[in-house]
Amino acid sequence: MTDVADAIVVGAGIVGAACADALAQDGWRVRVLERARPGGRATAAGMGHVLVLDDSEAQFALTRLGRDLWRARDWPPSVERDDCGTIWVAADDAEFDAARGKSEWYAARGVRTGLLDARALRDAEPELHEGLRGGLHIADDLVVHPPTATAHLLACARAHGALVEPLRSVRVVGDGNVELDDDTRLSAALVVVAAGLDTPRLLGHRPDALRIRAKKGHLVISDRAPGFVRHQLVELGYLKSAHGGTARSVAFNAQPRRSGQLLLGSSRQVDVVEPRVEHDMLAAMIARAMRFLPRIGSLPGLRVWTGLRPSTDDNLPFIGRLPDAPRTIVAAGHEGLGITTSLSTAKLVADLAADRTPCIDPRWFACDRSTAELAHG
Repeated sequence: MTDVADAIVVGAGIVGAACADALAQDGWRVRVLERARPGGRATAAGMGHVLVLDDSEAQFALTRLGRDLWRARDWPPSVERDDCGTIWVAADDAEFDAARGKSEWYAARGVRTGLLDARALRDAEPELHEGLRGGLHIADDLVVHPPTATAHLLACARAHGALVEPLRSVRVVGDGNVELDDDTRLSAALVVVAAGLDTPRLLGHRPDALRIRAKKGHLVISDRAPGFVRHQLVELGYLKSAHGGTARSVAFNAQPRRSGQLLLGSSRQVDVVEPRVEHDMLAAMIARAMRFLPRIGSLPGLRVWTGLRPSTDDNLPFIGRLPDAPRTIVAAGHEGLGITTSLSTAKLVADLAADRTPCIDPRWFACDRSTAELAHG
């Protein structure tokens, strides 16, 4: 067995890239193994919305730290950082009351927000339907281009001595070792498994609680229409759609790109792994969007694609050491928040690897957690 690094990172999506960068900056000799193109799978399929969320205290802590780290870092122009903020759109009085409650919840935790009435919402986003009740503005959220952000993180890792190897497929992960498809065996003091949906298979489906399921999504990008929307726009029912128990759902989610294009989501299909575009889902997604942006149908669509989100049963990622393999740390199952939480995940992984006081309570994300009550407590 060849010992070629202090740390092996399996997977070079944005979470793996961030982990490689954080470990390399801590002085680890890092080797990154990616079976395909770095940043080319779930990372490339995502919207690139960096946001703070209030679904649970655990999710808030991870997204808040993640967003803070994104904002604090210097990014090259290729990453297309846009500090556009988010507006959560309230369709009616009940949703506006929910927006007010969210504003108070965030304010108690130091997050800057603004409550918009119907007129202020229209002033902020003139293309929105005039019958909408209002919205919640979160000014410090941002948008990035995930593939180029991943490339930048890997370049930073390389600058600190990391070796990045695409087209190197891992067959199985043990305690501090990996076996590749070509029968090569490598060992290290630490193995970080950031392989998304492949993670349970690589670990031999252990422990039983480490279950990661696919949620297929569709996105469509328009031709250039500068200023059509100015903020990331998300309906307040989005989290119910994203984390609900229904097998198929759509929700309004529109993003301005630095190119002047509009990126439109979102859809979710639980346990669907077929990558083809499904026109009924696409039609439902666009119809939903037209309830909020009536003129969106006038924008030519240039490209449609799908992606698979790695999700968990309690909507929180697995970040931590395997109970029966302490030289192996898992960082997977981020669903649609892998971009936002890549840097905070990497910081937690680096803290655990160095036996430092962790930046966030790791019990929330433990690989052997058995109940959502622990994770959301």
